[in-house]
Parts: sequence; structure tokens; C-alpha cells
Amino acid sequence: MNKTVVSFGEIMMRLNPKGFERFVQADEMEISYGGGEANVAVSLANYGCNARYVTKLPANDLGQSALNSLRHFGVDTSFIVRGGQRLGLYFVEKGASQRASKVIYDRKDSAIALASASDFDWDRIFEGASWFHFTGITPALGGDMPDVCLAACKKAKEKGLSVSCDLNYRKKLWTRDEAQKVMSSLMPYIDLCIANEEDASDVFGIKAENTDIDGGKLDKKAYVSVAKQICERFGCKKTAITLRGSLSASVNEWGGMLYDGGEAFFSKNYMIQIVDRVGGGDSFGSALIYALLENYAGQEAIEFAVAASALKHTIEHDFNLVSVDEVKALAGGNASGRVQR
Repeated sequence: MNKTVVSFGEIMMRLNPKGFERFVQADEMEISYGGGEANVAVSLANYGCNARYVTKLPANDLGQSALNSLRHFGVDTSFIVRGGQRLGLYFVEKGASQRASKVIYDRKDSAIALASASDFDWDRIFEGASWFHFTGITPALGGDMPDVCLAACKKAKEKGLSVSCDLNYRKKLWTRDEAQKVMSSLMPYIDLCIANEEDASDVFGIKAENTDIDGGKLDKKAYVSVAKQICERFGCKKTAITLRGSLSASVNEWGGMLYDGGEAFFSKNYMIQIVDRVGGGDSFGSALIYALLENYAGQEAIEFAVAASALKHTIEHDFNLVSVDEVKALAGGNASGRVQR
């Protein structure tokens, strides 16, 4: 099976206070790099796939540092365009117990946000690839990005690639009406839609009934309905939904569902103690892509994806630095956390 995956989006510099300090306490910040599609690329590279990451980075030391962070984990950076004025930034304050996490973006006029269609030769980028992944964050950057994403999707389908998209609605980037208009134009090209209950509601007005995410109440039947509506409205082959019950900033229930061909597969649920939840959805999506590329059956695929993302919640910063064997061990029931000697 060809396991060459192209992902397209924005990688940013992440700055966060050490530990659980608040922004107003911090007199120094930790630096790392991340972003939805970059996180997916790193995970897939760790799983042994050929992960090509496409973006535009400024031709300065900060852009180079971001690029180096991807190379460190074996991501193919040969299709990254250099130019523009700045690298996007975002700041993370990790929550604990009843105090929620905070994210502040500083990404206006970043190199990728101001990129043009002529920066990306999709014929060349997709040569020899079998899968294309992006998120709803990329067209939300504005400028030419909605048109660039549409061109990429069209070319991917023309060349026979599978296409996946994580809706990832960000209200700080665009309105619900803008998201609905743009994402509705992209969805007919998407084979696998990845979402959560909030994304489906915010972007398409498709709601999960009898569900209270803040109170940890989830109705499985409602999620089957959401997935079915997405597939029927847009022609997607599969829809995957993450199921998070937020008991506090530190403790969540975590599971997922894969809807495929009219059949719904639900994973086991995990009670997770959160170290860093940023990138949790990306780790789910990347593991699901890997599982589908490996021809895992529906139940096995969703168990692998949810186990991978459960592990991500225990890892600092954006990237999910786990192996296939570690994910399989957890998915197979080894959740004791005992020291491995």
C-alpha cells in the first residue's frame, strides 16, 4: 500500500509558560512548533509513512527553525515554499482542574496566510502520493487560501488521492457563515471528514441531540445521526467524530466513532489525565489515516485512532511522539501505565 501522505497548512511557533503558570506569572516561555497539519505529518512519519508537509515559511532563522522541527522527526520538507515576512505565533496557557486552558494567536499576515496559488505546484506535490490531508484552519486563514485549498482538492481527486479534512472550526479566524460557505464548497472532494460535535454544529448546523459536552453527557445515537447527515449531504465515504466528555481541564473521558458505509463503530472510552491537550484531535486524525492506509477494519481503525490520541494527551507540546507498537499496546488493553523495563 502506498503510504505517501501530503498535508497542507500552517506551522507556527508555540510559546507557553513552564508547567501550569499563567501568562501573567510567566517571565520566560518554552518554544516549540506545531499546527494542525504539521502535527499530522509528524505522527505519520513516526508511524513509518512518507509524510510530505506543504506550507510557506519566511526565509529567516525562525522559518528555518520551524522547518528543522519537522525534519527532526523525518517529515519531507522538500515542498515547503520560502518567502513572506513572518512566522505565525501562538501562546498556550495550560489549564488545570476547573481552570480552562487559553490560546492566544498572533498569526495575522503570516507567510502562509499571504501565499498565492502560484506558490504551489500541486501536480508536482502530489506525484506518487496516495493521500491528501488539510484542516478547516487553512482556508480560514483568508486571502487566497480558500481558492488554494479548492485547487489542491480538485487536483488530488484528479490524481486519484484520498482526501481527508478535519473541520477544526476556529471562531477567532472566521465567522460561522464564512466557514459554512467555504467548507461546503470543499466537502464534495473529501472522502474522510473528521470532526467533533461542536464543529459539525458550528460549520454545518448539524447538531448532536441529547448531548451535554460540558457535563460529560454523550448520546451515541445522536453522533450516528450527525455522521450520517454529513456523509449524505456531501457524499463523504466516511466520517469520524471524537467524543470528549470534559469533566475538568485535567480529566476528560475520551472516545471516538467511525461511520463507514452506513455502519457506526465506537471505540472503548478512556478516562484520561491531561498533560497537554493541544494536538489531541490531530493525533486522532493522523492515526485514523494510518489505520485506513493499512486497511484496518472499521472497529480496529477507530480503536487505534482513539488510543493514539489518548496517549497524545500525556505528551507535552503539539507533536504526538508515539510508535505504532505503543498505540497497539494501549488499544489492545495494556493501560496500566507500569514501567517498561
